[in-house]
Amino acid sequence: MKILVADDDPQLVRALRITLAAHGYDVVAAADGPAAIALAAREHPELVLLDLGMPRLDGVEVIHALRGWTQVPIIVVSGRTGSADKVDALDAGADDYITKPFQIDELLARLRALARRAAPVTGEPVLAFADVEIDLAAKAVERGGERVHLTPTEWRMLEFLARHPGALVTRQTLLKEIWASDQVSDSGYLRLYMSQLRKKLEADPSAPRHLLTESGMGYRLVP
Repeated sequence: MKILVADDDPQLVRALRITLAAHGYDVVAAADGPAAIALAAREHPELVLLDLGMPRLDGVEVIHALRGWTQVPIIVVSGRTGSADKVDALDAGADDYITKPFQIDELLARLRALARRAAPVTGEPVLAFADVEIDLAAKAVERGGERVHLTPTEWRMLEFLARHPGALVTRQTLLKEIWASDQVSDSGYLRLYMSQLRKKLEADPSAPRHLLTESGMGYRLVP
């Protein structure tokens, strides 16, 4: 897999080159926003690691530019920890957000998750975790070989998360997908439905391992 690293910190870029190459990734790098866009157009990377605070073009502007012609997975890697920065990046079209400093194992796990998401689906689309199997084509869920009854809203929420495994899905995106409106505000609906899904699908709903909440941002389904 070819990865574009867009960051103006040469030490970080060098460290990522060495680490990612050791795990079998091919790395190309850009030090500013326009260079990142040009390199993406020329090299056609399969995933982009993008800093928000780059020279000449802000990372959010780079995301907007890329989304004008490609759906390549984008992980923002930034020192900005504010929820507004995260929401702006995700709303612009980023698939995930990780803050600096980060553990390389976490970054590699997120790379693998997005690679699975971007990989072409063969056969019937089925997602499995623990003893749960989600059949997206049949719109059915089984746990331990037994059918699990979900309400229509629970299914829509689970289905959208399952179609984006490993990726962070914002609350606003889920609200729009479930209720087909930008005007619906979250008055606890998502927390309620997520709680119900955990009771039905997690081994320990109070300590979920697969249906995760990203505080202040949204939710993630980790297979």
